[in-house]
Amino acid sequence: MKILIAYSSRTGNTRKLAEAIHLALPNADLCPMGSVPNRDIYDLVFAGFWVEQENACEEARACLQKLGGKPVALFATLGAYPDSQHAADSLKAAAAQIPNANVVDTFICQGRIDPVMIEWMEQLPADDENAPTDSRRQLWKDAESHPDHADLEAVASWAEAVLEKQLAAG
Repeated sequence: MKILIAYSSRTGNTRKLAEAIHLALPNADLCPMGSVPNRDIYDLVFAGFWVEQENACEEARACLQKLGGKPVALFATLGAYPDSQHAADSLKAAAAQIPNANVVDTFICQGRIDPVMIEWMEQLPADDENAPTDSRRQLWKDAESHPDHADLEAVASWAEAVLEKQLAAG
């Protein structure tokens, strides 16, 4: 089975996940989404992105739109908690980018937030929906250490399980 691991990473978080998947699946091809070769030669695509405004980032959306009909396993990082509604909605929106979507599984974990984004939010007026609050600052602090070792082990195990399911399905 020919496998591609393609990713888009702004701060390095999603790249770390992609590299962990590659360690678990060393025969797969690994590349940034902007450098994806001929997609037609792959039987399974692991597509990774960072969440931007409750969807895949722009570069990832463009790539996902070209993966119609292929089995795709989505993986992502976001600043919010991975068990949040925001995380679930982001994965759903990303899957909707794939024509005739065949999303075989998903994985999402928290990732360190771009300091430029935090600086921007710190400047917002108090009545702005994205303005800093105590709970939002706690979220930023919690995100600083991710993806961590446990996240990288989890994504590697997840990728191995996805491959096993695909091989079993024939």
